[in-house]
Amino acid sequence: MRLSTRQLLDRSFTAVGLFSIALMAGALVVLLAPIVGRGAGAFVFRATVEHRRFLLDRFERGDAPAIQAQTEQVAQARRPVYDLLRQFEKDLEGSRELRRQYGKPLGELKQAVAKLLGPAPGDPRPVLPRDQYGQTRWERAQVKAHELLYVKGYDYSDPTRMGVKTESPRANAFAGTSLAPLFPYVESHLEAMLLPRWTFYWGFLFDEPVDSNMLGGIWPAFLGTLYLTFLAMLVAGPMGLAAGIYFAEYAGAGRLVSILRTCIGTLAGVPSIVFGLFGLSFFIKTVHISESKSVLAGSLTLALLVLPTVIRASEEAIRAVSHAYREAALALGAGKWRTVATVVLPAALSGILTGVIISMGRAAGETAPIIFTAAVSLGKALRPWEIFTQPTPALSWNIYNLCTEHEAVEEIRHAQYGMVLTLIALALGLNLAAVVLRARIARRLRG
Repeated sequence: MRLSTRQLLDRSFTAVGLFSIALMAGALVVLLAPIVGRGAGAFVFRATVEHRRFLLDRFERGDAPAIQAQTEQVAQARRPVYDLLRQFEKDLEGSRELRRQYGKPLGELKQAVAKLLGPAPGDPRPVLPRDQYGQTRWERAQVKAHELLYVKGYDYSDPTRMGVKTESPRANAFAGTSLAPLFPYVESHLEAMLLPRWTFYWGFLFDEPVDSNMLGGIWPAFLGTLYLTFLAMLVAGPMGLAAGIYFAEYAGAGRLVSILRTCIGTLAGVPSIVFGLFGLSFFIKTVHISESKSVLAGSLTLALLVLPTVIRASEEAIRAVSHAYREAALALGAGKWRTVATVVLPAALSGILTGVIISMGRAAGETAPIIFTAAVSLGKALRPWEIFTQPTPALSWNIYNLCTEHEAVEEIRHAQYGMVLTLIALALGLNLAAVVLRARIARRLRG
């Protein structure tokens, strides 16, 4: 091959490689940008006075005198709204025809006001926490204000098309009545009635969820994920390392070893949902390590899931250690096991730790294996001694549950994206820890 042709091929392959890297980086940015942007909104957002009241009532957090002053301030701003509603109800008392005409629109309007501002003064306290407060986030308050000002409908006038979504001002239904001034007042005084302020809500990570994640944080799910991940690695790590040492240092080339390697390779390709069903059948129904779902059962299932990865990573890291290390140790009179324990393993430690921590990242993000063995949608944060008998919320399962089965999906978008961002940050943190540990150990071995 000519030198010019070889140079051209080298440049072509280099260009293709750089293009592939740039393409993957761009895809990663496109994928992560909305997650980071909207996920950050769970922590940093414009919180209304209702959010500050909620934190004070539920978690006793906040400046009580300042919040009380703000509550009185918004009460003054909201008073005209409630006065107009009460006056209009009085106007309807003496006329059955007016009650028939405005009864339903008035009920819908009062419901919209309650969703925006919370229960009216003098109304009984609702049972659900979500109904005890107005909108706690400014972006949702704007959505609810729009729903108060406009009525959604569908236009079916064209029989050849499906219904077209329409919006009409709700004020049209009350034109010429004493309630007409309410709508421009709400539109112009919305901020005065809710007092939005930029806030960093660190409690999203450390607070208990309230009312099916409508309010509060994600602490039980975050803690449950940590329990599941670290307990799984506590089981899979030693077992995988022992198996890796056996295959790299002691196993021969017999048929049994070949069968074991095939089984490990097959286990690595089994769908994760099969591990979940196996965990339910074996750990819970057969071995009875717990009466029903538990963190222990889920962790053992996750341990089996990541075990092939830990075995392969450990074996390859041990095989990568130069034979000169072994020969030098044996020449000094060390036995086989002493050589492995004191010479080979320290030299392979960086690769072993990398495989273990990457497996931790996978265990933290798995959903299917814990559906049947450990995860629940709602629950409190477990104490360490409860992990052997109790199930737990987990980030991966709660993300799926909140996105597909929650009754108010649109109301909790911030919680969904916040959980996704937290899970990604956890996985990236584990991988970053692997890089740092690998670099430190390699630097220490170089002396």
